[in-house]
Amino acid sequence: MQFNIEINNQQYSAKRGETIKNVLDRIGIHVPTLCYMNGFSPTGGCRMCIVEVEGIGELVPSCSHLVTEWMKIKTHSPRVLKSRKVLVELLLASHPDDCLYCERSGNCGLQDLAAEMNIKERKYQGRRQKIQIDNACPSIVRDPAKCVLCGRCIRVCDEMIGVSAIDVIGRGTDSRIGTSYNKGLNTQTCVKCGQCIMVCPTAALSEKSNFHAVIEALGNPELFPVVQFSPTVPASIAEDFNIKASKDILNLLRAALKKIGFRQVFDASMAADLLIMEEAAGFIERLNKGDNLPMFTSCCPSWVSFVAESKPTFLPFLSTTCSPQQIMGRLIKNYIASSAGQKSENVFVVSVMPCTAKKYEADRDRMKDGSSRNVDAVITTRELVKMIRLLGIDFANLEPEPSDTAFGMRSSSGNLFGISGGHLEGLIRTINHMMTGQEMSTIKISELRGLKNKKEVKVKVGKTLLNVVAVSGLANAKTLVEDIESRRETYQIVEVMACPNGCINGGGQKLGSDEKNLKSRMKALYDVDDEEMIKVAHKNPIITDLYDKFLAKPGSERNKELLHVSRLKSATT
Repeated sequence: MQFNIEINNQQYSAKRGETIKNVLDRIGIHVPTLCYMNGFSPTGGCRMCIVEVEGIGELVPSCSHLVTEWMKIKTHSPRVLKSRKVLVELLLASHPDDCLYCERSGNCGLQDLAAEMNIKERKYQGRRQKIQIDNACPSIVRDPAKCVLCGRCIRVCDEMIGVSAIDVIGRGTDSRIGTSYNKGLNTQTCVKCGQCIMVCPTAALSEKSNFHAVIEALGNPELFPVVQFSPTVPASIAEDFNIKASKDILNLLRAALKKIGFRQVFDASMAADLLIMEEAAGFIERLNKGDNLPMFTSCCPSWVSFVAESKPTFLPFLSTTCSPQQIMGRLIKNYIASSAGQKSENVFVVSVMPCTAKKYEADRDRMKDGSSRNVDAVITTRELVKMIRLLGIDFANLEPEPSDTAFGMRSSSGNLFGISGGHLEGLIRTINHMMTGQEMSTIKISELRGLKNKKEVKVKVGKTLLNVVAVSGLANAKTLVEDIESRRETYQIVEVMACPNGCINGGGQKLGSDEKNLKSRMKALYDVDDEEMIKVAHKNPIITDLYDKFLAKPGSERNKELLHVSRLKSATT
């Protein structure tokens, strides 16, 4: 049912069940907010979006107050503006004075509100507690002193990721957002996905930076610094430099990384091709034995962490293949370094990833060969952008540079790993070839594409019908696992990504990304699949050459030592 309401002395149409903010967003009137998030039910907790409604004595939060017929609303009356300003001033009263060197300076929700309200001085002085920074987690730093109690992180961790690693602790004026028993994130159910960072309006949550370690390595003459990057990074980095995403961004990124000082640049999509070969062989072995099915993918470290912590009975069902990051690191240290005339201990491997959990993955003991890590440092897409700007590189005007290594070739299947469903799509292409000796008649699997959180399809492979599903958002994966446990669902392969829509929406991506950004990144990955000549991992000549000269056949015992890990160890290995 539609009816009219009055907003700032003008008539607008509204629908029953809409909130005031729904209508304001539709007609282009902005009201500030700290706690509101699209896709989540409103709480009205921060009160920043208050408006004045005729006939109601108190100001009401527009995010949670429903419209009624002939309602008269003032969005920016003197009373409203004064109240919003006081709210911001009260938040600033106990906030640290470190904006000049804060991680989020220039991209801070509280700082933006202070500027919007024209606040020029500290009007109130609040009690400032010295709260210890939680720095124990290898992926995420938590600074409670900068928290504005908006509750966004709690809701994302609970409703989207489903692990509830953080919550409100304490009572009354002593309440704050923290962890159980006020222990560090590293001892909680946290899966290090970084989605809390993506929604935090201040620097209360940020990634643990390896920025300075990388800069030092680049300046160390005794080290041979090399870098690998996720297929999602070229699709994302263009946004920060106002460049239209296209296939040329890949070569611009290579040029930027060489100017930064990396001696060799690798595309982790090649390692994703290798993962597909090993995982396909492993799945066919399971299928023939009728053992440990469904096979769950394991390239998302947040998902692996969740299984180890909360669903250990599912560990045997995880793929044993290492992630592309770890495969690439192992290849560089064990094979590529020697072919380049370098000792593995002198090679410093850096990963650029859209994911904070990859920092945790690289830090795990099981991902080390002896005393040497496979990957020495992981930086996020955000950290790479900072590095490019720090070193004065004019990214937009670089001369594109093609791959300068023999390992720069990849298939478009490996490139699809950045989007939920892409890993599964590339995997099925190679499973079909291994089982039938033929290519799929239609290589694109449209049912596994798009931004849905759950995508499933039945695929005929020879005489075998495979029921497969891709799910993103760890809370959705939990529900799926419960359905499989209760035998309400039966699948042969399940792809899981902890972040909604996959790595294109990872916790290390550009802050403030919206659906438009996600669609642009997704399109860039699908465009590569349309344009590349090599669309399947088993036709990548680099991969076939590796198997011929170094690895033996897919799934061999040699490869299980180099490219696989045991999933039956403890949660910390």
